[in-house]
Amino acid sequence: MKGIFRFRTGSTLAMALAAAVAVTGMGVGTAPAYAKKGGNSKEFVAAAGPFQKQIESLSKEQKDGADVTAKAKALIPEVEKVMAAASTPADQLIAGNFGQQLAGMAGDMALRARGVKMMLDSGELKPEQVPQFQFYLGNFAYASGDYATAGTALTAAAKGGITEEQLVPLLIESYGKGGNAAEGLSVARQQIEAAQAAGKVVPEAWLNRATVVAFNSKLAPQANAFSGMLVHSYPSNFNWLTATQIARSMGNLDPDATLDLFRLMDRSGALDNKPEYVKREYREYVETADPRRYPGEVVRVINEGMAAGALSSSDTWATEAKTNASGRISSDKASLAGSVKSAMAGSAKSAQALGDGFLNYGEAAQAEQLYAAALTKPGVDANLVQTRLGIAQFDQGKYSDAAASFAKVTGPRQPMAQLWQVLVQNKTKPAAAPAPAATQ
Repeated sequence: MKGIFRFRTGSTLAMALAAAVAVTGMGVGTAPAYAKKGGNSKEFVAAAGPFQKQIESLSKEQKDGADVTAKAKALIPEVEKVMAAASTPADQLIAGNFGQQLAGMAGDMALRARGVKMMLDSGELKPEQVPQFQFYLGNFAYASGDYATAGTALTAAAKGGITEEQLVPLLIESYGKGGNAAEGLSVARQQIEAAQAAGKVVPEAWLNRATVVAFNSKLAPQANAFSGMLVHSYPSNFNWLTATQIARSMGNLDPDATLDLFRLMDRSGALDNKPEYVKREYREYVETADPRRYPGEVVRVINEGMAAGALSSSDTWATEAKTNASGRISSDKASLAGSVKSAMAGSAKSAQALGDGFLNYGEAAQAEQLYAAALTKPGVDANLVQTRLGIAQFDQGKYSDAAASFAKVTGPRQPMAQLWQVLVQNKTKPAAAPAPAATQ
């Protein structure tokens, strides 16, 4: 499934933290400036006073352009002593800040996460600061491989109103790597729906990451749901390939349903991708349609595949399939028109089969009539016929009718039918307003 694994997203560590998290007004000394809730303990002042001078000197060197990584790493045992000496809330706030500042210089993400967590645990941060620091903690914890802490912190950040674009993908990934993908996807969906309800544009990266994690975690309902959201908001040909590949690989579809999924690929633009991405889809579309059953459709698909470079005229398999199908078209088409009356009066199966024949040749109006008749008869395979009725209506541009038909499909075909509904919705979306004309 080549389409699944080619998503492009920014680094999960791309954050608004180019420098250390600065907490002002927290000088450590005999009379600390930040001294709420009992101030700083004597033990902490004794440990932190000398260290403050060291980190201030190191910070100045860094600002002057020096590489202080080695010196910062050498100071880690000293900041550990400072953090261990913290006993009051004010101690914890300052010690945590020192810890995360030094860790930033040393490139130690685990220590940086511990420092930010100590600041949060102190209770001394202003309420409006807490969600942002939870976001920092989530980033640092993720980078250090502490996925449980990352997931919890990022959930808190999301619920606190943080809207950084990387938050939701990082949250999803944290829960996924922590072995609890379903919970992460649930939180992500809440954030996506909240953004939609507020009229905000949901970033494509959110839907991409949710789709990938759901697929990799073998969570079929979530994978189908997020891929459907993806193609609704970002209906590129590549995204349609991804969504239809997921529906196929996770759908347990029988050959008839698989054929209708290939028809969705064809009409949505999923097959209009780089040839190496869709070679298998074109070949399997032809094999599923079968030159003996749907010769008109087979010839059309082979021609399209060759024109796209996904199939080759030098491929014996393709040329033989086309020759086989082409030789059947004339007699097959001649038999259709004379069979309509008897099929309309006959069984559900006969009406459906003739409808299939007309759909195969692109005669959607006649196919629609036969499918509608089949649905009135006993023994009809309602989900199959409702799907193909919707396809025939879609091909005629009868989008409201098609949407109603697809909405009635249940069972294993339902995720596919829901993607057909998304395609219908995309066809009926209001056109985007033209860009304003440039002014002189």
